[in-house]
Amino acid sequence: MSAMLRLLNVSRTHGAGATKVHALRGVSLEIGEGELVAVVGPSGSGKSTLLGIAGTLIVPTQGSVEIDGQSVAELNPTARAELRRRRVGVVFQSYNLLPTLTASENVSLPLELDGRPARPARAEAVAALDAMGLADLADRFPDQLSGGQQQRVAIARALVGTRKLVLADEPTGALDSARGEEIMALLRRRCHDGAAGLLVTHDERHAARADRIVRLEDGVVQDQATPPPAAGAPG
Repeated sequence: MSAMLRLLNVSRTHGAGATKVHALRGVSLEIGEGELVAVVGPSGSGKSTLLGIAGTLIVPTQGSVEIDGQSVAELNPTARAELRRRRVGVVFQSYNLLPTLTASENVSLPLELDGRPARPARAEAVAALDAMGLADLADRFPDQLSGGQQQRVAIARALVGTRKLVLADEPTGALDSARGEEIMALLRRRCHDGAAGLLVTHDERHAARADRIVRLEDGVVQDQATPPPAAGAPG
């Protein structure tokens, strides 16, 4: 199993002097193709910072990041954005949907930015929305959708195309338990098909669906554990 994501001795600090905050301290982590890793920990433990660094959205203060064998530090901002667009799907807590685009246009946007013709890109977007139970809402704008529906659109956008690394920050937070289980099953299936997944969650039940659970506290990896096989089995 080759590593799709490799973090080596990654640290991140904010501020300086008396206001200096160590968000991450010497974190090393590898996630292979087909593997889903859950990150858990108290508020302020560095979970979202870790996800941002893994998605090339935050630059580490020290340490190295590789995605699919490519060192992120060697890339200029344009190449980094291209790597993120082609290889990485990110589910943000705030959804980050563009208000002037419909649900299907939001989902197809990364494909079209990468040069995919509009018609097949939109068709693929509608298929991704259909997997979320939202095909009938494809032409609605974000402000016409509930919070849970917007969350599912954001997840569809992260999963569309051939992204090999899926990063999700509390992807089930706005969903009821049944819909949350469906989303976890989709993430499991995407990893079963060869993607690598990194999931930040406060829900221990959803963390137990992962292949490995990483516990962060004060920016330090305190523990890595493998759930019982039945809990981590593909959904």
